[in-house]
Amino acid sequence: MSALSKAKGFKKSRAGTYLSIATTAFGAMSVVKQARKARTESDALLLLDAVVSAAAIATGLAILVRELKRVGDDDVLFG
Repeated sequence: MSALSKAKGFKKSRAGTYLSIATTAFGAMSVVKQARKARTESDALLLLDAVVSAAAIATGLAILVRELKRVGDDDVLFG
């Protein structure tokens, strides 16, 4: 298996899924900052945007965790 084909399969590997979870969780920090700013400024529209973004992040994390459960012994980077 060539290095290029391994790199293409990284997204479907266990390590790639962990990396996706970490970057998604890192994005959650900006949503928390946005929500705090919206609450201090009493900006309902900005708060609504933060809530919708938080829901999208929660859904994305749930999908990634499900994908992590599906990745089993057929991990492309290990064999």
